[in-house]
Amino acid sequence: MKVAILSPIAWRTPPRHYGPWERVVSLITEGLVKEKIDVTLYATGDSITSAKLRSICKTPYEESDIDPKVWECLHISEIMEQADEFDIIHNNYDFLPLTYSRLIKTPMVTTIHGFSSPRILNVYRKYNNTTHYVSISDTDRSPELDYIRTIYHGIDIDNFTLNEDVGDYLLYFSRIHPDKGTWEAIKVAKKAKMKLIIAGIVQDKAYYEEYVKPYLNNNITYIGSISPRERDSVLSNAFALLHPVNFNEPFGLSVIESMACGTPVLAFGRGSMPEIIQDGRNGFIVSDIEEMVMKLKDVESLSRKLCRKTVEKKFSQERMVKEYIEVYKEILNK
Repeated sequence: MKVAILSPIAWRTPPRHYGPWERVVSLITEGLVKEKIDVTLYATGDSITSAKLRSICKTPYEESDIDPKVWECLHISEIMEQADEFDIIHNNYDFLPLTYSRLIKTPMVTTIHGFSSPRILNVYRKYNNTTHYVSISDTDRSPELDYIRTIYHGIDIDNFTLNEDVGDYLLYFSRIHPDKGTWEAIKVAKKAKMKLIIAGIVQDKAYYEEYVKPYLNNNITYIGSISPRERDSVLSNAFALLHPVNFNEPFGLSVIESMACGTPVLAFGRGSMPEIIQDGRNGFIVSDIEEMVMKLKDVESLSRKLCRKTVEKKFSQERMVKEYIEVYKEILNK
């Protein structure tokens, strides 16, 4: 089986720091190679992979001054013009590659990493009957589309260290954006009178200037975007991860990364959170800031080993890759 994997070019694959889609693509690609699958990865030229790498865009557009739309078109057209070399194409680049899908003979499966806007559903609807969609959680499915399977993201658990000792600070690890609830995490920390570390890229500068920066002090610190190595240390030494999302979260890599370190997660029950977190076992699902503050007193009663076991069972790289191989075979057998 020859598989072509299409990765985004916003960031390197795998990313140096931020880049959740690119991180998942890398894990899928490397996992497929371990399973002796013939894989070609289409990504930026500086990407790191054990698969065959093809690139037309040398560097990520978020880390250079190139025009995103121009290089998106060049990047996607490259794989489509070479489509007949492969048995299947795995699209991780949202809706745009779907517009090529009827122009090629090679079947394509698209992992929908979330809907950035209801307006893009027009494209997904058009190609619903001629391609294949994978959802990353049951909650993130559109009733207007058909899906071949839900496949939860997986992580390389060996990159995360279980720490059974309870830390002394709260952690917010996500984009600095209203959707992700940075301000809500700050309010929880202030009410609980606990230290808070904020990590992640600033995606909304105005929001950061008004709702984050003025409240930074010795107890509430912002450490920026952190590398994979730093991520392990920051997550494993935290008391708990706060995830007070204000939108329907499609999945949440930071949530399973935190649990892999043994660190429980407190999250608003939006989107996929109830699918990932078992309330009262590896974290808490709460409805508002006050309840999140109240549940902090119960964090130490949770088993950090159980948090880790949840990830080993449900969110491993091996499980994710195995399920994608099953999907590829199902599509090809049709």
